[in-house]
Amino acid sequence: MHENVEAKPSLPAQQGTLPSWYGDLLGEVKQTVAGARLRAQRAVNTELVQMYWQIGKLILARQEQEGWGTKVVSRLATDLKTAFPNQRGFSRSNLMYMHKMARTWPEPIVQQAVGQLPWGHITVLMDKLDTRSELDFYVTEAVRNGWSRDLLSRFIHQSLHLTQGSAATNFEVATPEGSAALMDLARDPYRLDFLGLDKDHTERELEEAIVANMVRFLTELGVGFAFVGRQYPVLVGGEEYRIDLLFYHLKLHRYFVFELKTKDVRPEHVGKLNFYVSVVDKMVRDEQRDDATIGFLIGTRHNKAAVQLALDASNNPLAVTSYSTLSPAERELVPTEDDLNRVVQDAIDSVQS
Repeated sequence: MHENVEAKPSLPAQQGTLPSWYGDLLGEVKQTVAGARLRAQRAVNTELVQMYWQIGKLILARQEQEGWGTKVVSRLATDLKTAFPNQRGFSRSNLMYMHKMARTWPEPIVQQAVGQLPWGHITVLMDKLDTRSELDFYVTEAVRNGWSRDLLSRFIHQSLHLTQGSAATNFEVATPEGSAALMDLARDPYRLDFLGLDKDHTERELEEAIVANMVRFLTELGVGFAFVGRQYPVLVGGEEYRIDLLFYHLKLHRYFVFELKTKDVRPEHVGKLNFYVSVVDKMVRDEQRDDATIGFLIGTRHNKAAVQLALDASNNPLAVTSYSTLSPAERELVPTEDDLNRVVQDAIDSVQS
């Protein structure tokens, strides 16, 4: 008797050789995955914006019916953070944005083009524009062309709406379908929290905010701090190390090392800072021109900035200059602990808002 043998599907002529159409298949699958991701993220974003609009409507209704002050919004922010500890977006400033959105777009938000934009785009629009006609123009163009948040801010700054008759043909601002929107949705700081998920990159966002605030603050102090670099590389014994922030003070002729910690500051962090200060002293500074380097260790804990002038430690193992040895005149040119504490706290508030 002959057994029935099931026919096997045909395979490429040579094992391990891909058919000529494989590239097309891969491209189609990648487009399918990208499209699904974009639709999923847009759906989450739509729900988030809808929720914010509804919260804004509730606040607006109470304001119109009974009146309220800033204390009510502040208390609401505090209670919402307590009720939803793993979700950001309930700061006082963000609640005020919700209130403003509901007032600006009184019609159901999901039925309008603005409901298709990430929350960060919407806050930019509300910050920079006043009239509904201007808002509608930039909303329409942002949705149509898939503008990133940076592009949106740039075109608002350039008053693109004043040349709207030629904007459609003279500006090639469209991006590949969905790519800009996907990037902005993917990095939106509220979406994963909205889903109740933890975020591994929360600390990186906080670090980015601290760095941005530090660079802006120090370079705005006047003739003094000059930004040298972030993650500044130094080679020691064939191994590369990177300093979080390195500045040079033009008046004091000193380098300043800033080490940032988004968790509790520990004793070993002081040792690491001392190491970087010593490296800069020996390998970066000009001994004939520059005075000894000074280091700052900046950390956060429980949403409160904790700034330590680490080189003032009495058990400092390195022969380096400390902040306390600066003369009163020199100290006037250097940020105080309170200054840095405020910079870090502002960064924390911006990430939580």
